[in-house]
Amino acid sequence: MKKRVLIVEDEKNIVDILSFNLTKEGYETLEAYDGEAGLQLALEQHPDLVLLDLMLPKKNGFDVCRAFREKDRSTPVLMLTAREEETDKVMGLELGADDYITKPFSMRELLARVKANIRRTEVLQDAAAQTAPGPQEHVDQIVQGRIRIDTGAMVVYKDGMPLDLTQREYELIRFLAAQPGKVFSREVLMERVWNYEGYVGDVRAVDVAVRRLREKVEDDPASPQFILTRRGLGYLFHGEE
Repeated sequence: MKKRVLIVEDEKNIVDILSFNLTKEGYETLEAYDGEAGLQLALEQHPDLVLLDLMLPKKNGFDVCRAFREKDRSTPVLMLTAREEETDKVMGLELGADDYITKPFSMRELLARVKANIRRTEVLQDAAAQTAPGPQEHVDQIVQGRIRIDTGAMVVYKDGMPLDLTQREYELIRFLAAQPGKVFSREVLMERVWNYEGYVGDVRAVDVAVRRLREKVEDDPASPQFILTRRGLGYLFHGEE
């Protein structure tokens, strides 16, 4: 069954180019030319990925992303933006977008990111199906002091209480906690968690994801105990001593 990509973009020439190239790569496409129509299609048609422009009539991309994430926690969202301001990109990531691509973009790069994000979701779904425990089965866990990760149910617990994490936040803490004490650069995290092979572009998405994760995991996000920074090197999970 073909994967479906929803394109939410008000410039018809861009929609046509994206639709043509995605179809050529074997995807089905849905198109919306304003934010309200895009949000409705995203919620009703359950696409495998959403390409979402920021500047849209009726409802902007920020509002669409916020509303979509309130209903759907896992479908990948890639934001398309002509803006260069860092605050816009960070805001999109804060609202739940998986990444952003700045116009004008390379079609090769965009297709690679679409493929990587859809594949990542497939892998996670397959893993969940294979590891879902039955009544008598053992549940695989990662336990690091006050943090416990149920890898079957894909739930993270702190002091026995479940944390409300997005799929990306779960993937990030699971990856780091599985190898406590090991430092991973932003580029490596982009490759291993975001699944972008040979990623050499903007890695601010990693910093935003770490900051959001700390807000949910740490007692004091400004003085983290679990997810630490090694300046100039990257991030690590501080395991149980």
